[in-house]
Amino acid sequence: MEQQKDNFWLYIGGIIVATIVGVFLLKNREMESVPYKAYEETKAEVEKQINQAK
Repeated sequence: MEQQKDNFWLYIGGIIVATIVGVFLLKNREMESVPYKAYEETKAEVEKQINQAK
């Protein structure tokens, strides 16, 4: 009984870790699909607009 309970928490921990790793992989893949230069230009433009609004 005790061995089965230990495996339960091991499986739960494995699922949580796999989910976190999956989210990071998908996020990195999504960021690669957006050209980095375009991302930087958009970020700079947004910051410029924010500074003008102040």
